[in-house]
Amino acid sequence: VYKTQVFLNHEGDLFRTRLTHSLEVAQLGRSIARSLALNEDLVEAVCLAHDLGHTPFGHAGQDALNDCMADFGGFEHNLQSLRVVDELEDRYPAYDGINLTFEAREGILKHCSRRNAELLQACEPGGVGQRFLLGHEPSLEAQLCNLADEIAYNAHDIDDGVRSGLITLEQLREVPLFDRYRAQAQQQYPQLAQAAGRRRLLSEAIRRMLSDQVYDVIAATRAALAEHAPIDVDAVRGLPPLVGFSPEMRAQSRALKRFLFRELYRHPQVMQTTDLARQVVRELFSVYQADPRQMPPAQAAQALEGDARQHARTVADFIAGMTDRYAAREHERLTGQRLLG
Repeated sequence: VYKTQVFLNHEGDLFRTRLTHSLEVAQLGRSIARSLALNEDLVEAVCLAHDLGHTPFGHAGQDALNDCMADFGGFEHNLQSLRVVDELEDRYPAYDGINLTFEAREGILKHCSRRNAELLQACEPGGVGQRFLLGHEPSLEAQLCNLADEIAYNAHDIDDGVRSGLITLEQLREVPLFDRYRAQAQQQYPQLAQAAGRRRLLSEAIRRMLSDQVYDVIAATRAALAEHAPIDVDAVRGLPPLVGFSPEMRAQSRALKRFLFRELYRHPQVMQTTDLARQVVRELFSVYQADPRQMPPAQAAQALEGDARQHARTVADFIAGMTDRYAAREHERLTGQRLLG
């Protein structure tokens, strides 16, 4: 719950975290799956699990951990999500992981480098890494989860960005996808133009945008399925992506993403805190690498028993599982520096 989406957790408890984001993705995914007669349970499972491998401090933490692991196989958060459900969870006496189906595991691994796909294929021939080597698409349910993720984070990043003061409703007027719904809401409810109504105006515009995007996905996907008429999931794998926006909505969504990248994700205030977050992760890795006994006993023993690669992977697993708050506190404990919080 205390893992960054865009804003580091110490910046306030009112912004989205990985948990709230995953719940929103699951809600969107399940609703669309029901309209398309897809497997709702599979969609919900993948949506809820898709960010399990994210590090503290969001992509800044991932980039720092990937740099730290450069000599030991690197770090990819999608692959780490799969690692969590396949290996790291230890709830059952007979096996590691939580024994998910192939389809759920495939959906969780939405991106993968070719190098890691080859490693997965060597360990599990014909498994979840194969489609990346063959250039195949995943199941319809996995495609839907990927798109629900995009819809959710675009919408809530607007919300969090405006509430944080880093972007404004006036700036968002340059984004056609959002401004159309702002204008509709303001025309229907003129009182929302007043300062006291701006919060309601933002929420109503986002609600309308989300609704139209959902209906657009349903209509565009139905049209694609009617055109290609796949008879089973194997046929789906050999076709172009079938779950998606209409061309017009896709173009508008990309324009929104460009705006958010330029005005929010690269905002100087966000960049300043992400630089500090990278430092926290790098220094945690360095300390644990040099002295594994600074980790809890189970992780320390695992690191000390393995070779250099296993040692480093154990450290990466431990850091990746931290929340923002825990990572900041551990860094302060180990270095005496309070960089965040």
